[in-house]
Amino acid sequence: MEKRVFLIVLDSFGIGQAPDAAEFGDSGSNTLASVAHSGFFKTPTLSQLGLFNIDGVQCGTSIAAPMGAFGRLQEQSRGKDTTVGHWEISGLISSSPMPTYPNGFPAEILAEFSRQTGRDVICNAPGSGTEVIAQFGKQHVETGALIVYTSADSVFQIAAHESVVSLEQLYEYCQIARGILTGTHGVGRVIARPFTGEHPNYVRTPNRHDYSLIPPKDTMLDKLQQHGFETVSIGKIFDIFAGKGISKSIKTKGNTDGIQKMLSFQHEKFNGLCFVNLVDFDMLYGHRNDIDGYARAMLEFDTALAEFLKNMQPDDIVMITADHGCDPGFPGTDHTREYVPLLVYGDPIQPNVNLGTRQSFADIGATILDLFNIREEVDGKSFKELIMT
Repeated sequence: MEKRVFLIVLDSFGIGQAPDAAEFGDSGSNTLASVAHSGFFKTPTLSQLGLFNIDGVQCGTSIAAPMGAFGRLQEQSRGKDTTVGHWEISGLISSSPMPTYPNGFPAEILAEFSRQTGRDVICNAPGSGTEVIAQFGKQHVETGALIVYTSADSVFQIAAHESVVSLEQLYEYCQIARGILTGTHGVGRVIARPFTGEHPNYVRTPNRHDYSLIPPKDTMLDKLQQHGFETVSIGKIFDIFAGKGISKSIKTKGNTDGIQKMLSFQHEKFNGLCFVNLVDFDMLYGHRNDIDGYARAMLEFDTALAEFLKNMQPDDIVMITADHGCDPGFPGTDHTREYVPLLVYGDPIQPNVNLGTRQSFADIGATILDLFNIREEVDGKSFKELIMT
């Protein structure tokens, strides 16, 4: 008999500062509270699942009896980026932070990168992607030099105009960078950032591609595969795990496409996990301080979620969470160290169960394995016994 678990990550949907937020410069951050101030914010489906019943959530209106289990998770990994967030969700806590480069990358790294690509490098500083291409795009188009930049996260990003550097070539350059950036300089992700348009109106395209480190040990995905279950990724999950532990990958171009592919795949037969990432919350709205855009995206997801819940099969379980915060109302454009929500629903799940505050995102991975009766060790503690009918 088929057992299907859908794990949906609303990329960057934090719900309030974590206890250690001050260590990350994020005191006072609260993605949910900022977005809830928008006149476009409306999430009746998430409300029914218990979003506003979660401990510490002070915006919105709690309801008498949420449909499923609800709680919040605190990150234990020493980072607040996509890679360590997803790895921890999947049962792998990263005790050491990945390297970041607030002053740009060392000269020897860039020299080797230029030697292997045959192209000069410009920028080499932290910055917002849209601002970086506005500032350096014209020089890149005129000289062919690659725009290399970073952020507060552990990333090496390469921006190039699609008419100057083909996508195939840009992806090859990213693989070269990935080969260089190992060991001490093992950044979490190398990211291709193609753009098009004419100066000064450059726009990034949906052809972004991430090249992650391979997880250093087995995650929930590997354990599921080893026990004969399917592991299907929708969105950038495949990139985040460098393909490790994933049996089928469905690529997407933004939230709308990802939501539609999730709704479509819901009607497919499979036995295992469908792991979904919706990236636009973070990439288009959190990082760009676009509160109204974030709110509209939440409404789009919430509306689709109502359809998703209606079409669930009797044994299906859905979990909704996030990988970090990215408060669009907080100073700066970087990720924020926040609690993330956990909403669990399905016929096998008891309604109105308050899971309180869980000590690690990894509890999700441990629980999913437990739901498939897999007793393998990963980081985290299962809450299966608390939620099952």
